[in-house]
Amino acid sequence: MSDGSPSMAKSATAPGRVRSALDERAQKKIFASGSVLGALAMSSCCILPLVLFSLGITGAWIGNLAALYPYKAYFFVATAGFLAAGFYRAYRKPKAVACEGDGDCGTPISDRTNKAMLWAATVLILAALAFPYYAPLLLDS
Repeated sequence: MSDGSPSMAKSATAPGRVRSALDERAQKKIFASGSVLGALAMSSCCILPLVLFSLGITGAWIGNLAALYPYKAYFFVATAGFLAAGFYRAYRKPKAVACEGDGDCGTPISDRTNKAMLWAATVLILAALAFPYYAPLLLDS
């Protein structure tokens, strides 16, 4: 039973604020991880086999990765969505909204890691999109 005192109302909202701060950090990690996984899936038909062959990793299964090429557009759409949400969370979300509660906004290292993952996924997705154009230059020499 609540007696309506301010201390009871304050203690009831504090856990919600802690949960929202955790949700914010978890969302950033999910969007960054989803971007990287989507970029890897998108590049799995063309860039990934080339990198694996360059590293000396071979096998019959690598040839099966080319079967993923028809799904490249779907991977791109999903990855673009993760990238857009991730970049929004990392750069455009106002800090006053992101730092609710006790002011715990996450560590700068985790923010830098998320931003690095987002930028790496962006580079990988751009390389996968441009691969059909620069592949003849790489493979002819």
